[in-house]
Amino acid sequence: MAVSPGASSAEMERPAWSEHAVKHRIDQDRLAGTLDADALQTLIAAGRDLFEARFTTLDGAGRPHSTQAIIPTRHRRPAEHGFQRLAGPDANACSSCHNEPATGGAGGFVGNVFVSEGFESADFDTIDPQFSNERGTNHLFGSGLVELLAREMTADLKAQRTEALKAARASGEPVAAPLASKGVSFGSITALPDGSVDFSELDGIDPDLVLRPFSQKGVMTSLRQFTVNTLNSHHGMQASERFGARWTGTGDFDGDGMADEIGPGEVSAMVAFQASLPAPLETAPEDPEWRKAAKAGRAVFADLGCATCHKPSLPLDSLAFADPGPVDTAGTLRTQDVAEPAIYDLGLLEWAKALPRDEKGRVLVPLFGDLKRHRIADQASPRFGNETLAQRFVERDVFMTAELWGLADTAPYGHRGDVTTLDEAILAHGGDAKASATAYRKLPEEERSALVAWLKTLKVEP
Repeated sequence: MAVSPGASSAEMERPAWSEHAVKHRIDQDRLAGTLDADALQTLIAAGRDLFEARFTTLDGAGRPHSTQAIIPTRHRRPAEHGFQRLAGPDANACSSCHNEPATGGAGGFVGNVFVSEGFESADFDTIDPQFSNERGTNHLFGSGLVELLAREMTADLKAQRTEALKAARASGEPVAAPLASKGVSFGSITALPDGSVDFSELDGIDPDLVLRPFSQKGVMTSLRQFTVNTLNSHHGMQASERFGARWTGTGDFDGDGMADEIGPGEVSAMVAFQASLPAPLETAPEDPEWRKAAKAGRAVFADLGCATCHKPSLPLDSLAFADPGPVDTAGTLRTQDVAEPAIYDLGLLEWAKALPRDEKGRVLVPLFGDLKRHRIADQASPRFGNETLAQRFVERDVFMTAELWGLADTAPYGHRGDVTTLDEAILAHGGDAKASATAYRKLPEEERSALVAWLKTLKVEP
């Protein structure tokens, strides 16, 4: 199918030198079914333009006049400044922070953001850790594959829950069922004959069994949710699918005179751009000594048990990225809100054609992660558990396993972006990773150096 921006008459009359960053609106109704290669590239290009656009007040950029709560909630008092690092807006463009080593990448410490609990309605204007957590900017390369993995794993876990409930009803007895998908265990549940479920043995996932693969805490379900959230909090650009008249009774929730600042078509384009960012690769260094050390370091990685959580790859059945997705919820466009979701076939992209496959034909996504939350700090190793404020019911010392792909190009490390070397990052591991960190500490310097040499081959771009 073809994709057209669908420019309005007002947009067509706008002069080329206009300071509007959003040049054209994209008609969401034209985004349906599987996009052909040309249409997909057109949409990706439009999404990249929006990702790099420096939003202005003519677009509606400015103080969002809403908290970081999922349900649109207005601030109680007016802001003192137009730009405000703590409650937004704090950036002109998405690429202001996602730019290392290229657009869509990570950000340095200078690009850190502050996040609140997410469900609270309180205003906050202080860096006191009782009110906000400071976080580094993650890279987005390979994020389309990550979301597809999360969708498939969510479907697997929910199917296992359904089967356990059927067995409990049929037998009249409680049924304990392990939960696992793609080689990753999420503990177990006990299904009861009355249709209820005991989740006390669940591990690393919420009781609704939805994997939320984005953010350091694993609280963002999809690129769409991430995009809608961050457009608002970082730019004051409010997407109509959350802040529009359907949910708030007005098209101008932030009261800046600009209605429906970002439409669902523009969000879709930004999702397509992010989902299409290529997967980082494990590269072969040109230096022969580096290649030799990296080979030895790969073996050290396995011997230390790092691959227990940083799994080298996870198998993916399908590269068809549906947007909106199957687990998008209120606050984002959902499948029931459109006649037919658009399908972005990532298999049409050149970088995806080079991904390895297993004997079943499944794509092996080389993310070095498991899309699961783990306790990563303890009393002896508290560095990665130094937040005071819990986020979305996730405990303070529990974080998503960081995907290692691309880390050679996306320093610094840690959820706050304040760890400057890989050696420091490894030594800071506690909790579930304590044994591996302890074993690493005991290694001779040559083997520790070899592991770092190998990690430095995991690059965003060759």
